[in-house]
Amino acid sequence: MEIQNDCVVAIHYTLTNAEGDVIDSSEGRDPLKYLHGYGNIIRGLEQALAGKTVGEALNVVIEAVDAYGEREEDLVQEVPRAAFQGIDDIEVGMQFHAQTPDGGAIPVKIIAVDDSTVTVDGNHELAGERLFFAVTIEDIRVASPEEIDHGHVH
Repeated sequence: MEIQNDCVVAIHYTLTNAEGDVIDSSEGRDPLKYLHGYGNIIRGLEQALAGKTVGEALNVVIEAVDAYGEREEDLVQEVPRAAFQGIDDIEVGMQFHAQTPDGGAIPVKIIAVDDSTVTVDGNHELAGERLFFAVTIEDIRVASPEEIDHGHVH
């Protein structure tokens, strides 16, 4: 069976950056399972896996635009420290969810703190990065109607 939309795919993977540093891996864990065609993994990797079969191994380079996007400098903002009422110790590296104008929420990371302002970054930590995946396809099956309806693996 080939990987196509509406298939549940199980893969083992190792993700590295341009310097060869391991960012993430399924080594020592169960394979990652996802529903193909539903945006449950980054677009570039999903496209690279289409048409592959169980047992295939591949190395894939994913450009930022097909991974977590390019960095957007307008997602880096200084906000008044008063916006963090009730939080006494604000430190670089802390993560929060910020409310968007449309009522949604995006994760932000604190990148700088001073007496009056806190600088937050709403970019994904891998935005702007070229990613390198080593992938082995472990299993492919047809998704259940419920999985297709919900858009993810059960």
